[in-house]
Amino acid sequence: MNKAKQLSALIAASYLTGCANLSDWNSAWYETQEHISEESVQGMRVANIREAQSMQQSQSMSLNKKTVNNQPHVDNFGAMLHEPMYSTGEGLHRGQPLTKHVGDYVQNMAQDLISNMEYLTDKTPVGVTHFALIDSDLQKTNLLGYQLSESFMHELHKFRIPVIDFKATNYIRVTPTGDFLLSRDFLELKEKVEIEYILTGTMTKHQGGYLVNARILGLESKAVVASAQMMIPFYIVDALLPTSDGMTDGVKLMQGE
Repeated sequence: MNKAKQLSALIAASYLTGCANLSDWNSAWYETQEHISEESVQGMRVANIREAQSMQQSQSMSLNKKTVNNQPHVDNFGAMLHEPMYSTGEGLHRGQPLTKHVGDYVQNMAQDLISNMEYLTDKTPVGVTHFALIDSDLQKTNLLGYQLSESFMHELHKFRIPVIDFKATNYIRVTPTGDFLLSRDFLELKEKVEIEYILTGTMTKHQGGYLVNARILGLESKAVVASAQMMIPFYIVDALLPTSDGMTDGVKLMQGE
């Protein structure tokens, strides 16, 4: 009987010791897991995703702004991006370098003309006149109207359409200021020129530039066989610099008596 009691006491003591060891082991395991978890979190550098996205967007906006300020991008019109500006008497070209000119807009208009053109062929002679200001008696133009006609002659020739320059004379005038073939004196030009169609148009001054209307019409029938329309911004028009006669480096020279 004493042996049985001793055996029971020994079993109980062993059980209690095992429970204590198990408790100590569990505590140590949980402490180890917490330590590992903390190290994992620090190693992964967990961050707030929304906060990170917000920071990236702010940095991107700051970078774009810096890029625009330091190295301006070019917009669809060929002008450097800047604050909204309108035309001034001095011309916006002075503070804004351009990568496009009037000829680029005429090229697009010529493609529109060709796309809806009727009756014209590579055997049809075409003449090009200056573009008139629409709010005048259609007998007035400006430097833009002159350049539009020159650019359209170039573009039509690229499409292999016969272009007749009716301002060409039958001789070359040799003068102290240069040798010239073209003239605006109708007395020096041929009275009759073989032209069947005319490319002409009008210009309307708009808040953002000039609205140009171009069309090709039959010289006899007056029927419109092609048309195109496009807005040319002011900063493109202002880049055209008129020649000042008698001016040298901005100073008008006068002959002394």
